[in-house]
Amino acid sequence: MALQEISSFATSALKPFIEWNPLISLLIISFILTLITTLSYKYLTNQKMMKESKDEMKILQNEMNELKNNPNRMMEKQKMMMEKNMKIMMHSFRPLLFTFIPFLLIFIWLRGVYEPFGSIFIGLSWIWAYIISSFIFSIVLRKLLKVY
Repeated sequence: MALQEISSFATSALKPFIEWNPLISLLIISFILTLITTLSYKYLTNQKMMKESKDEMKILQNEMNELKNNPNRMMEKQKMMMEKNMKIMMHSFRPLLFTFIPFLLIFIWLRGVYEPFGSIFIGLSWIWAYIISSFIFSIVLRKLLKVY
């Protein structure tokens, strides 16, 4: 019941915006949600540690490429790389915890609003248009905001 009330409130509050071209309004929503996600990753993670870990992973990857003929040493480097990767992944869960439930509710609402339109962009449904635009926005925003 509460979900339906939230959905009807969001629909009525954003009605003028939704009545625009569906693709344009979906792109704006995609940008806003991607910006929120990117900012949450920037401020809810230790960016210095993330950058250092990713830099170390690049070094380990280069060392692994040089050790193709030495499987034992390559396995050691691979183990180190997996440990770094696990550290980054565990650190990345914090922003996910903050954004998961609100974004789930937003996606349920988006489906109700955009599914009736059918194809929104070059034969793609709203979800594919959202995923593609969000991916592009994420790359750009992460570069601009220096999020690791």
